[in-house]
Amino acid sequence: MKPKRILADFFRVSWHFYVLSITLHLISNLINVFYPKVLGTFTDKLQLGELTGGLIVHYSLLLLLIGLGSVLFNGFAMYLVMYAGRKFEFLVRGGLFRHFTQMGERFYSKNGVGKLLSYFMNDVTAVRESISMGVNQMANSSMLLIAAITMMLLSGIPLYLILASVFPLLLIPFIVVYLGPIIRKRSLEVQEALGTMTETAEEQFGGIRVTKKFAVEPIMSRRFGKTVDQIRHHQLRLVRVSSFFQSLIPFLGAIALIVALAFGGYLTITNHISLGNFVALTLYIRMLMNPLQQIGNVINSIQRSRASLERLNGLLSQPSEIVESPTALEANLASADIRIERLTFSYPESTAPVLQDINVRIPSGKTLGIIGRTGSGKTTLMKLLLRTFDPPPGAIRYGETDVRELTLASLRNQVAYVPQDGFLFSTTIQENIAFYNRESPFEAVEQAARQAQIYDNIVQLPNQFETRLGERGLTLSGGQRQRTSLARGLIKNAPVMILDDSVSAVDAVTEKDIIASIQEERKHKTTIIIAHRISAIKYADEIIVLDEGRIVQRGTHDRLLQEQGLYAALHAIQEEGSMHATGTSHS
Repeated sequence: MKPKRILADFFRVSWHFYVLSITLHLISNLINVFYPKVLGTFTDKLQLGELTGGLIVHYSLLLLLIGLGSVLFNGFAMYLVMYAGRKFEFLVRGGLFRHFTQMGERFYSKNGVGKLLSYFMNDVTAVRESISMGVNQMANSSMLLIAAITMMLLSGIPLYLILASVFPLLLIPFIVVYLGPIIRKRSLEVQEALGTMTETAEEQFGGIRVTKKFAVEPIMSRRFGKTVDQIRHHQLRLVRVSSFFQSLIPFLGAIALIVALAFGGYLTITNHISLGNFVALTLYIRMLMNPLQQIGNVINSIQRSRASLERLNGLLSQPSEIVESPTALEANLASADIRIERLTFSYPESTAPVLQDINVRIPSGKTLGIIGRTGSGKTTLMKLLLRTFDPPPGAIRYGETDVRELTLASLRNQVAYVPQDGFLFSTTIQENIAFYNRESPFEAVEQAARQAQIYDNIVQLPNQFETRLGERGLTLSGGQRQRTSLARGLIKNAPVMILDDSVSAVDAVTEKDIIASIQEERKHKTTIIIAHRISAIKYADEIIVLDEGRIVQRGTHDRLLQEQGLYAALHAIQEEGSMHATGTSHS
C-alpha cells in the first residue's frame, strides 16, 4: 500500500460498491419525495370534498408503497457501503501490519506497542466509519435534498417562497468552512492522546508484576490517570466545538421552518397558494431538516477521520531505514567465510561510535567466542551481522558479497539468532520451538528440546509439548524460557548460528551440557557465541575480547589466559565467584 494513497488505492478497486449504492439512494429518494406531493394532493381533495372511500384506500396504499420502496432501496444501499467499509478496514490493517514488519529497530524504539495498536484500532475505525456510514448518510442526504428541492419547484410552489424558506440553510457552508479545520485539529489531538494512553496501559499491564512487587500501585494509577485526564481534556475541547456545530444546523432548519410557516401561512390565507401547497411546503422543509442534520454529522465525522487519515498517511510515509537493493543477491552461507573489515559504527541518533575499527574473519564451520563488559558493543555487532542496522559499505561480507547486497529474507533465513531474552508467544511449547517451520516433525522438536536441555522440564508439565504458554512465556521460569528459545534456534539448523548470551540464565552444569550439545550438533557449521561467562566460550576456535567498542584481545582460551589482560581478569573474577558459590552451597 503506497503512502498517502490509502483512500485512492481503496476506491480504485471498490468504486463499484459506491456507484451502485449512490444509484440505489437516488432511487430511494426519488420515491420518498413523492410523499409530501401525494399528501398535499390528498389535502386539496379533502378540502374540496372530493374524497371517497376508494380514494382514501388508494392514497393510503400509495403512501405505503412509497415507504416500502424507499426503505428497501435505502437498506440495500446501506449494506453495500457498510460492506465496503469493512473491506477497507481489512485491507488497511493488513497494509499496516506489512509496513510494520518491514520497519527496523529504530522505528520500534520510537513507537511503542500501545501507540501502534492505536493506529490499528482507533484511526482505522475512524476512517472506516467515515467512508461507510459517512458516505451512506452523505449520499442519502444529498440525494434527498436535491430531490426534495426539485419536487418543491415542480409542485407549483412560488419560487420566491422556496428561496425565502431555504435561505437560512445557505449559511451552513460558511459554518463548515470556519469550524471544519478546528474540528480536524482537535480530533488529531484526541487521537494522539488515545495513542499515548494505549501505550501507557500496555506498558503498565506488561510490568504489573514489578509494580506489585514494589507496592507502587497508587503511583502507577496516578500516572495512568494523567494520560486519561489528557484524553478527557482534548475530548471536551472537541465536544464543545462539535456540539456547537451540530446544534447550529437544526437551529437553522428550525428558522427555515418558521419562515415557511409564517410566510407560507400568510400566502395561504391570502389565497396566493393552496392549502395543499402549504402542507407540501412545510413537509418538504421538514424533510430537508433531517438530511441537513445528517450532513452536519457526516461533516463532523469527516473532519475527525481526516485527522486519523493524516496520522495513517504519516505513518505509512515513514520509510524503513533498511532498504533492500534492487539488485540484491540470494545469500548462500553454507560455505561462506564471514569477514568484518575496518568496521566503525555509530547509531543514527548518536555521534559517538559504538564499534571502532573491528577486524575479524570467521572461517566457515568455525566457532567464534565474543566476550566483554556490558556496553562494549557485542550485541551491536550481531545486529550488524543480521543487518537490522546498516553497517558501512564493505564492512561486513559473507564470502565475497557485501551484506548490504544480500536479500534480507535469504540472509535471515540462513542465520539462527538466539537473543538473551528470547521472546515466546502465547501458544504451545511445540509451536514456539517450531516457530520457523510450523510443519517440522514432532521428532525434530523433541530433538531440539533435548539439545537445549529443556526436554525434561517440558515432559513434566501436564500437557507436555502441548502446554500453552502465558503472555511472553511467563508460564516458564527465566532459564526455561531461555532454553526454549535456544531450542527454537537449534531446530532451524542454519548454516550460521548466533547465540547472544543465550545461556546466561542457566546454572553452570546445564550450561556445560548445552555447549557440549551445540559443539556436537554444529560441527562444520559457523557459530558465534556471545557470553559474559567464559565457560560458555572457552572451547571456541577463536575468542575476541571487546572493550569500549574495540577489540583489545584475541586468541584461544589458553593463549588469552597467559596474557595479563581483560580476559584473564574476567576469568579470575568468575573463578573466584564460582569458588564462593561452591563454598556457600556446601556450608
